[in-house]
Amino acid sequence: MRCSLLRPEPSQRDRLIEIRDNLLDRIAEAQREGWLGEVKGLEISLASAEEKLAQLDAALKPSVIHLGLPTFGQIAGRSSTF
Repeated sequence: MRCSLLRPEPSQRDRLIEIRDNLLDRIAEAQREGWLGEVKGLEISLASAEEKLAQLDAALKPSVIHLGLPTFGQIAGRSSTF
């Protein structure tokens, strides 16, 4: 999960959500038990899981690219005053 080169498949989104939820539960348990070192490691993994989910969401979101195509008036170099 922590590997920055890991690019999960969109079909694995539900699994990533399970991993994130499990990490949240494990962090709560570690805090309850006073396992401070474990909390820090789990928080790093949680941040990585959330980053991977954000990457997946961004990749799945359709994006529009404005190409800046000129209008006819710009191409013709003149405008009509009718």
